[in-house]
Amino acid sequence: MPQMMPLNWLSLMFLFIMIFYCFSNMNYFNFLSLSKKEEIKKSPMIFNWKW
Repeated sequence: MPQMMPLNWLSLMFLFIMIFYCFSNMNYFNFLSLSKKEEIKKSPMIFNWKW
């Protein structure tokens, strides 16, 4: 396509790598905060045998 002519393979590769990088960072920090919330919820519910 003539509209895509200024983009060579290197810039397209860089574009896809940046999209993948942003997507993976978004997933990583989303699940990281989810696990911290679960740990905070679980910690007050733990009772030892003396209780």
